[in-house]
Amino acid sequence: MGKAGQALKQVLESYNISQSQLATGLGVERPIVFRWYHEKIDPTAESVAEIVKVLNKINKSAANDFIQAYLGKLTLFKNQLINQDLPLSGQVNVTVLAQIFKDTTNSYKYLYFLSLLDILKRRKFDTLSPISFREIIVEMLANAWYPHKYFKLSFGTQDQIANKLDTLELEITEPILKFRDTDKKLLRNTINNQNIEDTINSINRYVSYRLIRPFFTQETRGLKDYDVNPTIINLANNQFNSKKPLYCFNAEDQKNCNAIILHPDWIQYLEQHYTIVRGWAYWEWLNYMQERNPSTPNVVNKLFMPQGRDSLVHQTQYWKTILQYQDIECIYSKIKLDKDEISLDHYLPWSFVAHDQLWNLIPTTTSVNSSKSNNLPSEKYLQNFIRLQHLGLTIYKQNVTQKKWFNDIESFVADLKVNQAEDLLNLEILFNAYEKTIQPLICLATMQGFSPNWIYA
Repeated sequence: MGKAGQALKQVLESYNISQSQLATGLGVERPIVFRWYHEKIDPTAESVAEIVKVLNKINKSAANDFIQAYLGKLTLFKNQLINQDLPLSGQVNVTVLAQIFKDTTNSYKYLYFLSLLDILKRRKFDTLSPISFREIIVEMLANAWYPHKYFKLSFGTQDQIANKLDTLELEITEPILKFRDTDKKLLRNTINNQNIEDTINSINRYVSYRLIRPFFTQETRGLKDYDVNPTIINLANNQFNSKKPLYCFNAEDQKNCNAIILHPDWIQYLEQHYTIVRGWAYWEWLNYMQERNPSTPNVVNKLFMPQGRDSLVHQTQYWKTILQYQDIECIYSKIKLDKDEISLDHYLPWSFVAHDQLWNLIPTTTSVNSSKSNNLPSEKYLQNFIRLQHLGLTIYKQNVTQKKWFNDIESFVADLKVNQAEDLLNLEILFNAYEKTIQPLICLATMQGFSPNWIYA
């Protein structure tokens, strides 16, 4: 999936639709649209659907292009996807498949199904041989690693995936941290090399069986909980060709089950509609995670391994321009900065905010930036951070055109919620705006597990 912000910006510019016009149609304040437009946060799944409705009223072509840009190849079935439907088939019961996430209270089913899709694609859909529980659980843990360990998202109070990941002593290498681990191969191998038998048994106690329960709703209705798994195994194995569940099992009793066997007709369906099915599952997973992380910025871009970090060329040039006219010291180390050797620090870690807006960026040295990493800075740095931002804004305004000034500082106005751009030059107003913005985010990041009170030593 592409970023909703990129898609929105492309469409608004192409069809000459103003941010204010869209905000009015949605019944939200313009700064919210601004934040989507500049990719600070992505709209929720519900907001995307509302954006489509409003754009459809303004210009149907704009609505179609937005869906095309946001969902890519899924556009061919955009109406079905927005309604959370899947392409029908004469060979398999797609209506039942669409029920597998119904009333889900933890992440297991989402991760299990998405992991099955990943394995199928990696095997090029040539998978008449069984897929072991171990392979699926390893894939699930790898898929959960980035949202939990790197971005520190909550999976919900009833969910144990995060706890299972925390018990593993994984050696996380630079390619994994720098998003260069193609297909999560290194991460999967790292997890697979652990002693994870207990983890596999714990995670797989229910999910492999309950995921396909919708195929046998009537047969399992009213059963005692301890009878459900054995019944599903029996039904899936004995009605594999008639009922065509998504998969059956490689043994007749739960004790000896250690793999699943996908139905050939389902393999064919998933191969034919892979992009659509994965998009549908992603959409469901996104809704689940947004409900459990309502205040967290940019959840949509934290569910899987990022494809890479955006360039900071523009932001670096902003601070280089300031350094041409004003000597600046690093707020952490007090080292005088050289404009040709600066490194930009995300005051609030990128892995928390997942954006590169100027209001959160300050110049430092490479060594200091590396030392700070993804930690939250001590409160003692906040005043100097705000003073440096104020100095930068003041110097920048004095040395660039009015148009460039307004264009480059718009994120300050929107995200810090000041009334007008000139307010940014008032140190008292800027202090109040930053404190109202930064403090709640630091509290939230701390609760999510980011290390607080970092001090440069």
